Amino acid sequence: MTRKKALVVRGGWEGHRPVEATELFLPFLQSNGYTVRVEESTDVYADTAEMAGTDLVVQCITMSEITYEQLAGLSEAVAAGTGFTGWHGGIADSFRASSDYLHLVGGQFATHPGKEPCERRGDAEDNYLPHTIDITEPGRAHPITAGIENFELHTEQYWVLHDDLIDVLATTTHPARPWQPWHRPVRSPAVWTRLWGTGRIVVTTPGHSLDVLENPNVRTIIERGMLWATRTA
Repeated sequence: MTRKKALVVRGGWEGHRPVEATELFLPFLQSNGYTVRVEESTDVYADTAEMAGTDLVVQCITMSEITYEQLAGLSEAVAAGTGFTGWHGGIADSFRASSDYLHLVGGQFATHPGKEPCERRGDAEDNYLPHTIDITEPGRAHPITAGIENFELHTEQYWVLHDDLIDVLATTTHPARPWQPWHRPVRSPAVWTRLWGTGRIVVTTPGHSLDVLENPNVRTIIERGMLWATRTA
């Protein structure tokens, strides 16, 4: 049997622990029949031969920059059937200066609302809020999220700007708190898929830290997303 080829591309802001985070999922890929290549740079995206032979790209690059040639290689590969997935800022907050990347992914991190100002201490936990990940009706029937009930997290809660070409499998709601400038609760996609040409994209927004990635629900969604996004015949 021909083994599937997965490409893990990691880097960018170190606060999201790109090496440690991606290492969590390498055994899963290997045990599911993937040959895994790991790259520390987006240079590989411009290698059209390599990308054409890749069945799945797992990206973990927060912020950073991407060249025209690199993005063109990634986009063309996805349109031709290469799967593309990732979590949190590694996919939803990558390459902020590239509108074409935002178009490919379909949603972009805007902010993660914080605690009441008087409770903030000047560290990462200022942005940790208790919130619920709500599985949508389509999500209850989708292979990625089927059987997963709504669940609670205490971590960054991503507010995402998005278009309606995405299929939302889970949402999270930002309440209108007295210290915030918005006036009503805002529902944001937390897990979504996107069909792009013959390729599949899966974005999971929880995943700020290793403990969140090890949450059984989050980890299951990410791992199922890898399998679902992988190139189909």
